[in-house]
Amino acid sequence: MEPVPPPAEELARLDRELVELDARRAQLLTRRAWLLAALRPPAPAPAPGWDPSAWGAPPGAPAQPWGHALGGRPAAPRSAQNVLLTLGGLLLTVAAVAFTLVSWGSMGIGGRAAVLSVVTLAALIAPAVLLRRGLTATAEALTALALALTLLDAYAVHAVAAPDADGLGFTAAACAVLAALWTAYGLALGKVRLPLPAAVVLAQWPLLFWAWAAGAPTLVVGWALLATAVTDGVVALRGRGLGVRITAALGGSALGLSALLVGLVLSVTASGPLGALAPGALLLAAAALAGAWHAPKGFATAGGLVAGLAAVAAVGGVPAAAVPATWSVLAYLLCGLALTGVVRTRLPRDAARGVLVASAAVAAGALVGALPSVVAVVLGPVTLLEDVWAGAPDGFRSALGATPPWPESDAAPVVLALTAGLLGAGYRWWPSLVRIAAPLTAREPGAPGAPETAAPGAGAPGGLPPYGPGAPGHAVGGAGGRGGPSGAALRGSAGAGAVVLGWGALLVAGAVLDVPYALAVVAETLLVAGLLALAVRGGGSDRAGSAAVPVTALVVAVAGAVSAGLLSLASEGASYAVFGALTALFAGAAVRAGAGVPRAVLAVAAVVWGTALTGFAGRSLELAPYEAAPLLLLAPALTVGLGARLRRDPVALPVELAGVPGALVAVGLAVSDAPFLALTLALCGVLAAGAAVRPERRPVAGLLAAGLFVLAAWVRLAASEVSLVEAYTLPVTVPALVVGFLRRREDPEASSWTAYGPGLAATLLPSLAVAWTDPDWPRPLLLGAAALVITLLGAHHRLQALLVLGGAVLAVDGLHELAPYVVQVAGALPRWLPPALAGLLLLVVGATYEQRLRDARRLRDALGRMR
Repeated sequence: MEPVPPPAEELARLDRELVELDARRAQLLTRRAWLLAALRPPAPAPAPGWDPSAWGAPPGAPAQPWGHALGGRPAAPRSAQNVLLTLGGLLLTVAAVAFTLVSWGSMGIGGRAAVLSVVTLAALIAPAVLLRRGLTATAEALTALALALTLLDAYAVHAVAAPDADGLGFTAAACAVLAALWTAYGLALGKVRLPLPAAVVLAQWPLLFWAWAAGAPTLVVGWALLATAVTDGVVALRGRGLGVRITAALGGSALGLSALLVGLVLSVTASGPLGALAPGALLLAAAALAGAWHAPKGFATAGGLVAGLAAVAAVGGVPAAAVPATWSVLAYLLCGLALTGVVRTRLPRDAARGVLVASAAVAAGALVGALPSVVAVVLGPVTLLEDVWAGAPDGFRSALGATPPWPESDAAPVVLALTAGLLGAGYRWWPSLVRIAAPLTAREPGAPGAPETAAPGAGAPGGLPPYGPGAPGHAVGGAGGRGGPSGAALRGSAGAGAVVLGWGALLVAGAVLDVPYALAVVAETLLVAGLLALAVRGGGSDRAGSAAVPVTALVVAVAGAVSAGLLSLASEGASYAVFGALTALFAGAAVRAGAGVPRAVLAVAAVVWGTALTGFAGRSLELAPYEAAPLLLLAPALTVGLGARLRRDPVALPVELAGVPGALVAVGLAVSDAPFLALTLALCGVLAAGAAVRPERRPVAGLLAAGLFVLAAWVRLAASEVSLVEAYTLPVTVPALVVGFLRRREDPEASSWTAYGPGLAATLLPSLAVAWTDPDWPRPLLLGAAALVITLLGAHHRLQALLVLGGAVLAVDGLHELAPYVVQVAGALPRWLPPALAGLLLLVVGATYEQRLRDARRLRDALGRMR
């Protein structure tokens, strides 16, 4: 042990150690300061004219601007000044309002006039003085106060000098006077921006308030709004300053739209053609104002759109008031279509485009109004599913169920037919239409995709101008002529729209006319035939845009076939006739279809109609649902045969898959009767096995066939009340072992677990589970014998799966048989004997551990070498 030193010596030692620690601490602090200085970014250079030492800072200290003295960002002097001036102006305005409203009554008429006059005059004069001194922001604040005081002056004049005057009339006069004064004041000051926009705001109200004060009719109010909007338009085009123009444009837009709304309401609610003339004049005047033909591009297009819609409402409102309400939409549609003549006028390009958009909008609105009628005709026969073959109704409408009142749809067929005819004409004569519309679709210089401007004669041979009919980027080539992709898409859209609308027009016409039921069924079926012919013939055409027409015709044909099929469900004869005709039509179209039409859709549709046709047979024969199930397998059987016939044709797979829903429906119908369900599953298995004959279908169809056969056998056994588990498992095990044997013969290197494992486990494991609880001896004995045979075969042929599965089942089965005797022996032995035997076994194993380990390794290697 170390001896303890005397206190004096220990104290001296502690003092020396403390001194050393202080020295070390100082060294570490110095090093730390150096590291911090090395990591700190360099200080910015001092600003010119700034000397830190002159203000008490140490020499070499970094310069800091005034705004950073407290660690914050420098404040913007102008922003702070504007905030202070704005707050000051607001406070003065609030004080003036409070004085006028609260303290006004305590002063005489002279005092009131003197106070308001002096304060208002001072507020109006002060900005001029401030502007001469360069204090623009302060002048703006006082200008706002002055404007507010003039409003208070007007209120005071009405309250004291003219209390009996009409409020609306006085407000109109005050707004007009103040607008004029503010305009003069703003023009006089020049640099102050607030008075002129404020004058524009006040100028919106005089005419409107005067009309209301005079009790003028609504039409006069509309004209007052329009007149104010015209004034705003002039100011917006020729006003002084951006703020004035924006304010006038916003005000004019709001008042102009209000005038249009007034005219539209009056035109729609007019009692006759004469009553619609005056609102029509208002709408035409608004249209002329909205045209803004020489406005910038975006505004001109919007103006053309509004002008076109207003012109349609004005002109169409007169004949619409003379015809029944159901036909008024046709009057507006005709006027809207007439707007397309703008392509022959000299209107500016952007405005003409807006007019064309208005024409399209009117047509779209008319079509939206006719859409419910088309939906009612197409989906109306769904109600017949509630009572199939209840009897043919008297007329077409009776078969459509609960639908909207058809008299309100009188004009729907005409609207649909007219629009379809125009779209069809556009599709047919598309090149001529492109040439006519070329001035509206040509690209402008500088636009994306347009060529750069060149000198005359430099852009094309012969001195053609760069933006003439033969110039690059012209409408024929750049915006959708014969060769342009966008033009092809537009042409295809026109053709597709013509097909859809023409089909809808014919359907709705039959419902509006309430044709006989038989005629409706025949007509819908013939329409499907026509659409299929168009789809098949159109698929081979090379004309631009024609690809959309056959595809649309095919889609509409499928929809029409569904509608016709539903409609035929009212009568048994009609159902057979329609579904038979649909099956033949779609099958024939699938055979004749060209490369441009999806033949698979036609083939699948034919299979669906044929499946429905076989389903009708069971109902006609008055069979129970489960008895009619096998009949539904006729269509799937036909698809399997067609698939084998078509082989590698791309349509083969869709046709075969189309038969699957029919098989599923057949299985669903047979579920209520086990014997028929087993028969149906077996027949489905036969069909799957037939498809599995082909090598390309074998991987999927083979497994499906095996599963269906096994499932059919199990259902049949269950229906016969067979409870023996081996009756269910052996039909799986035997084919599986055969398949495994064939696979091992073709591929000797295949694993025995893959070849024989599933088949053996399918019977051994369920039988072992049942045998473990079986009190009788035959099942365990047979199971043990089978397991012994399997084990011996596995050992002889060196098959790991047979050896392991057979040995494991044999061991567990033997344990089950020996368990009662082991229990009896264990009960007869002394209590000390089992622990002693266990201890002896452990000693033997421990003594021969190395040998046992080598034996286990040899066993593992032997099993590993097996397949």
